[in-house]
Amino acid sequence: MTQAAAPRPTLLSVNVNAVAYLRNRREVPWPDLIGIARAILQAGAHGITVHPRPDERHIRFADLPALSRLIAEEFPQAEFNIEGYPTRRFIDLVLENKPHQVTLVPDTPEQSTSDHGWDFAADGAMLLPVAEEFRAAGIRVSYFVDANPVAPALARQAGADRIEFYTGPYAEQTTPDAVSQELGKIRNTADAARALAADGKGSLRMNAGHDLTVDNLPALRRAVPDLAEVSIGHALTADALMLGFPEAVRRYLRVLGHDA
Repeated sequence: MTQAAAPRPTLLSVNVNAVAYLRNRREVPWPDLIGIARAILQAGAHGITVHPRPDERHIRFADLPALSRLIAEEFPQAEFNIEGYPTRRFIDLVLENKPHQVTLVPDTPEQSTSDHGWDFAADGAMLLPVAEEFRAAGIRVSYFVDANPVAPALARQAGADRIEFYTGPYAEQTTPDAVSQELGKIRNTADAARALAADGKGSLRMNAGHDLTVDNLPALRRAVPDLAEVSIGHALTADALMLGFPEAVRRYLRVLGHDA
């Protein structure tokens, strides 16, 4: 087993899709997506994540330049992460808006949310030139992966700079044994990602996302103490309905090892 790095705080990127989805229910300009993204970053979040889908049912394509400007002009220390399935339209949107990171997910247009990682055996040949196009533009590439020790090497072959664990199977467990089993899968996959350093190209850094909460994050961080970043939207937005976004963000930052 490859030894994990010493524990360090994990960065928080807040997914604002749910905010945009609420806005889109009515032909009114609120909630103000940019204003809420600003409040999130002012509270200490390290980045903003969006997942534009072809039907624009939450994030609209027109939101991307405004969010990119907000980060570049007011929060240059923060990161912009765009995730989605790599259609040509999506690829062009990413290249036009130049986020720091693109997270590629194997969603179909009708999916309500991401629910599985890439099948690299089937899709790796398609993904590699996409990754090369993004990397040539200076955009970091992360792939959404299931907890499977074979995934990191296959992701690297497909051009990955990072992987993002799909944590839905972990988050949905309700018994200690089941939780332990899913954490074991994630831990073994993290070991495989670190072991790639032996080839001289460096290990893949690791992100995580899907149904993560203040309750299940601590155990995940103990399993993967060198987890670089988590992307959280639904649960944090639900908390923000009671607490407000700044306090919800600070609550997650404390769980992730930051003073907030």
